[in-house]
Amino acid sequence: MDGKLNAPRRKLMPDYAETTIRVRYAETDQMRVVYYGNYFTWFEIGRVELCRQLGFEYKQMEAEDDTFIIVAEASCRYKRPARFDDLLTLRTRLAESQRRTLRFSYEIFNQASGELIARGETLHAVCDSKGRVKSLPEKYRKYFPASKRERSAATSRAAEVRVEGHP
Repeated sequence: MDGKLNAPRRKLMPDYAETTIRVRYAETDQMRVVYYGNYFTWFEIGRVELCRQLGFEYKQMEAEDDTFIIVAEASCRYKRPARFDDLLTLRTRLAESQRRTLRFSYEIFNQASGELIARGETLHAVCDSKGRVKSLPEKYRKYFPASKRERSAATSRAAEVRVEGHP
């Protein structure tokens, strides 16, 4: 992205969600600057909203399909401070999807200035309620299509199978 909310944008993937966040006093330190850990809470808000905008509720995936996406890695690059009472726009999108992992990316912009406040990513393992890694159920794959790398690997495996079947 270009670092500004209102700057000309490249074409965004259709699977992104925008969420507005108003910084609460409780989310700031004595200088009224947002405490760094709150960005990860906002990332979670963005993921849940992305699922909703894609057409399902995350809580459904847990309750109906015993499928959880647990955080395996998280990173955030802080560009500018967010302060008490700022209105922020959080953009969340699926960055990568494989059978057993999902990667989400996030951008947070200050609505008043359009400046990029922070950029981050989270990597999630798909698990059951006991924490055992599993494949993402088929019914959710339409919401989280395989990334190019995963499709290439699947195509290569299919080609290997065909070659092994011939003398």
